[in-house]
Amino acid sequence: MTLLVQKYGGTSVASIERIKAVAEKVAASRKAGNQLVVVLSAMSGVTNNLLAWANEVQADPNVRELDVLLSTGEQTTIALLAMALEELGCPARSYTGGQVKILTDAAHTKARIIDIEQEHIRRDLDNGEVVVVAGFQGVTEAGDITTLGRGGSDTTAVALAAALKADECQIYTDVDGVYTTDPRVVANARRLDSITFEEMLEMSSLGAKVLQIRSVEFASKYNVPLRVLSSFEEGPGTYIGSEDATMMELPLISGIAFTRDEAKLSILGVPDIPGMAHKVFGPISAAGIEVDVIVQNIGNDQTNDITFTVQRKDTAKASKILEGVAKEIKAEQVLVDDKVAKLSIVGVGMRSHAGIASRMFETLANESINIQLITTSEIKISIVIEEKYLELAVRALHDAFELEGPDSKS
Repeated sequence: MTLLVQKYGGTSVASIERIKAVAEKVAASRKAGNQLVVVLSAMSGVTNNLLAWANEVQADPNVRELDVLLSTGEQTTIALLAMALEELGCPARSYTGGQVKILTDAAHTKARIIDIEQEHIRRDLDNGEVVVVAGFQGVTEAGDITTLGRGGSDTTAVALAAALKADECQIYTDVDGVYTTDPRVVANARRLDSITFEEMLEMSSLGAKVLQIRSVEFASKYNVPLRVLSSFEEGPGTYIGSEDATMMELPLISGIAFTRDEAKLSILGVPDIPGMAHKVFGPISAAGIEVDVIVQNIGNDQTNDITFTVQRKDTAKASKILEGVAKEIKAEQVLVDDKVAKLSIVGVGMRSHAGIASRMFETLANESINIQLITTSEIKISIVIEEKYLELAVRALHDAFELEGPDSKS
């Protein structure tokens, strides 16, 4: 029998009607001969409501109690789905993370999985039952409830699939797969039949919202085949796997990812002596600010200009820190621009094909789009541009690399 782990997100279980629809889908898969472990998120919006209540009660909620509270969202959906399956004549049993014993460390609200006990799950599967597990949560060795942080239900599903050596981990969401870029920006964006772990990692980290990067890292590490599917319509979805398992002749570019959540900061006239980079980025790091793109230009006057990007919400904090650093090291000036965006082209085919960067830069030049920063890896090229040109740049590059769907041209 094929063992599948299926994960359904908040929009998939947002109402009783949708929970019943998920139950029908799960029951049909079991009837087809599959063994099933189903991982659920809380109903859409519930976790945010619980968090809002916590903040009304306590200005800075105790993280242990916050995890106890937030974990109740998934408890609701797993019980309701198990009931809906039983109503369809499909035997099912629900488990919280603690009941399974998804063992985690004690880092409340952002716990890491250490181990998963399989005894209960395997027993129920052998008895022909569907096992329904609460996503997003686990338990410490001391018995405290923990939550796994953002994207935690995806992580739960992939971790269970790895532990159980499932044939596939299927992530059901409100889109029918991974697209070459955001269809809201490019109408003829194409759903990818397959993509490598490495490409999906890059696209997730660069702004694609289909899968959380932590779950993709887990899947890549343990070689768990993933498939992204729609809860609301039938289709093959997008398969995510190792390079050998996805395709033999890899395309030049698989997709274009972007994020508008960027701000660019520059510190000019930094003395060209050892230790200056640490003096700049040490305080930024200590403040918990994540730095993305970094570029350093060496001038002829024994000074450097250092430019980097941060999330836009951190602009004011980073700017204040940088002004203090500039005074300390006697730098000339600090510049801030929070009207920028980052765009990246991603594809493992870059490894074996020359001229990708040249085509990208030529395309943008033809549209009179100025590139402010560039960073590269083996399988990606990322640029920072003015935000007002972002959608034009995405569409132009999508056309230039011929990523459109088969029916988009007359």
